Amino acid sequence: MSNANSAKNGLFTFNIKFFILFIVIFLVEVFIAKYMHDRFIRPFGGDVLVVVLMYAFFRSFLRVDYKKIAIGVLLFSFLIETLQAFHYAARLGFADNRVMNIILGSSFSWYDMLAYFLGFLICLRIK
Repeated sequence: MSNANSAKNGLFTFNIKFFILFIVIFLVEVFIAKYMHDRFIRPFGGDVLVVVLMYAFFRSFLRVDYKKIAIGVLLFSFLIETLQAFHYAARLGFADNRVMNIILGSSFSWYDMLAYFLGFLICLRIK
């Protein structure tokens, strides 16, 4: 009986609602990356959405308080952005790899930090 309860109340789960949200946002992000070449949607909107994307992914598989997941995603985003100030992608050997530079980022921006924070606020509204 305790095995059934621990499995039922464990850390891992599968939440179809958040998984569908993850897939939809992923497709929107791919569309933005491929077709949007503006100065607002692609750099700012994409960064807002990437936080929500990660949040939806983790909510799909983890049974953890949504605020903790949102804070964790925000802190991770801030960490990655801060590492960009130190050109970590180049230090990892990705200086000439366009795809990895897009994924990891290549330059620090306070606007990106603002975008991540706005994404975090959206995550707090999605319970």
